[in-house]
Amino acid sequence: MEKKYYSSERSVQILISLLKQHNIRKIVASPGTTNITFVASIMQDPWFEMYSSVDERSAAYIACGMAAESGEVVVLSCTGATASRNYVSGLTEAYYRKLPILAVTSTQDIIRIGHLIPQVIDRRVIQNDIAMLSEHISVTHNDTDEWSNTIKINRALLELRHRGGGPVHLNLTTTYSRDFSVKELPQARLIRRTCLGEEFPSFPQGRIAVFIGSHLKFTASENAAIDRFCATHDAVVFCDHTSGYKGKYGVPVSILTSQEKDMCHLVNTDLLIHIGEVSGGYITMRPKAVWRVCPDGELRDIYQRLTHVFEMREQQFFEYYSDDSVAPRTTFLDNCLKELGAIHMEIPELPFSNVWIAQQTAHRLPEGSVIHLGILNSLRTWNFFITPSNVYGYSNTGGFGIDGNVSSLIGASLVHPNHLYFGVLGDLAFFYDMNAVGNRHVGNNIRILLVNNGKGTEFRNYTHPGAAFGDDADNFIAAGGHYGNKSRVLIKHYAEDLGYEYLSANNKEEYLKEVERFLVPEITERPMIFEVFTNSEDESDAIKIINNLTVSAVGILRNAAKTILNDSCRKIVKNIMYK
Repeated sequence: MEKKYYSSERSVQILISLLKQHNIRKIVASPGTTNITFVASIMQDPWFEMYSSVDERSAAYIACGMAAESGEVVVLSCTGATASRNYVSGLTEAYYRKLPILAVTSTQDIIRIGHLIPQVIDRRVIQNDIAMLSEHISVTHNDTDEWSNTIKINRALLELRHRGGGPVHLNLTTTYSRDFSVKELPQARLIRRTCLGEEFPSFPQGRIAVFIGSHLKFTASENAAIDRFCATHDAVVFCDHTSGYKGKYGVPVSILTSQEKDMCHLVNTDLLIHIGEVSGGYITMRPKAVWRVCPDGELRDIYQRLTHVFEMREQQFFEYYSDDSVAPRTTFLDNCLKELGAIHMEIPELPFSNVWIAQQTAHRLPEGSVIHLGILNSLRTWNFFITPSNVYGYSNTGGFGIDGNVSSLIGASLVHPNHLYFGVLGDLAFFYDMNAVGNRHVGNNIRILLVNNGKGTEFRNYTHPGAAFGDDADNFIAAGGHYGNKSRVLIKHYAEDLGYEYLSANNKEEYLKEVERFLVPEITERPMIFEVFTNSEDESDAIKIINNLTVSAVGILRNAAKTILNDSCRKIVKNIMYK
């Protein structure tokens, strides 16, 4: 008989590789066809300790006894049809005793559910008390599938011991491949989790950075912990206006990573520490490995390089990996700030636009004020420029929609009525939430900068798919012509009737004149609305200028690869450039 090795099914290979890396050996297998690619693969590998049980109900209880006695994880494997139903009573036992049992139920493609196909049952939803977690593992066809399935399987295996542990379910799709010719098992990406009180991994050498997504304000002690960490490891903090970080090592890197014909080498890191939540900055990072730090302990893998999760407060992580005896180093920070300074010197005269407004205004915001930035154009353009070190920024990046920008601004302003609160947003976002402007609780500390271009200018930017439709995009994509179609009096009357001080500008000269009033550091007698009229052509041109300030050979190659190469060729070029 021809020698058999591992199955050619990539999902099966990922599961086996991660079982071995998580040191899970014990298997109780029940006979069947749907699970043959998994069972036949592991029975060729002497690393595993395998047992057979015809009755799946019995198999589940065998696993309970084995897990309780050994303290080890035990894997169950069964075929399709009703085989998995027989696991229910044993998994219920495991759930209430917190026994680490992994039930791998093999299945046909779930698109077959409901079509009267033999041996296809629906196990997409399970009972609440038979597993801590249930994940469906699809067939792995491409890199995206591989990333998704790798995360799901790691998450499942980690959950077996997480917060007391318990049973976990994997619904593993098979294609019934008969190819068992894979001699060397490809190694899947292992993700580990460390909780407070457990042994921490050793810290690697190399270029280190922290990336902060949208984040609440850091306390003084949290800022200090991050700064001590950076000083210890010559690290920097990549951030934007929503990061909440005000320490010494911040690098607002957005303008460097936005370059179309250049590649920011600063973001090529050996290790990236990822904290915070959703970032609206669309800031490119190219780390070799990522450590995620968050009290929720969840696997968040935006950069597809996650290798470790630390379930703890960020301050606890940074303090553990800091060493006050090490002389502070700022070489990496100095290099970053030097490149930032150089690229800002390259900015030519910009068209009258949100980008130009941000350039003229960001650094002049009054000390101690707060700024709320609308999704998406305002957040993007203001991220190109630096605000004073004690100005905090926010944006509704959680749900990431245009609704609620004004309301969030007003809600925040009610907390500290003696602080100035600025809002920057486009006309669609303003009108979407304009009822909040008339709220009777609005204080005199509110100042709204309304960039009115008569449409959703985001959809007319040269980088957006909507731009391909030209002026036709205004009809239904960019929603042009609504809300007075850039009326010069609509917002003026509305604002003044509600008791606001109203300012407006149609060009650079008018803006520079009126912004002096808009930025006065004292709280005035009335809140303000400053309406600035721009057009989508200038908005798009300004972003294009910003995105093309620097040029390099590698950047040109990357830009060309995006437009003329297929997916396979782009992947090859990407691997070459990122080495």
